[in-house]
Amino acid sequence: MRRCVSVRPSHAPVKAHAENPKRAQRQACGQIRRTGIGTKAQQALKLQQEQLKTERQTQLRQQRGQEKENRFALKQKQRKAKHRGK
Repeated sequence: MRRCVSVRPSHAPVKAHAENPKRAQRQACGQIRRTGIGTKAQQALKLQQEQLKTERQTQLRQQRGQEKENRFALKQKQRKAKHRGK
């Protein structure tokens, strides 16, 4: 038996397939998501909001740590007072 190998000549044009509309929509949405939506002013506002968010998070983290230390110090003080036999 002989194997038939189909080889397309290099000069033959390649057919363009019709694009799937759902795939085209997904690709368009992905492209918009990558580039970002809005004007430069909107992008600047978004950047400012993100910076404020990170500042607020660091402040909250520091505040929680301080409150935790205060609670610990208060508990230590109460334990010492309890052992002193007030």
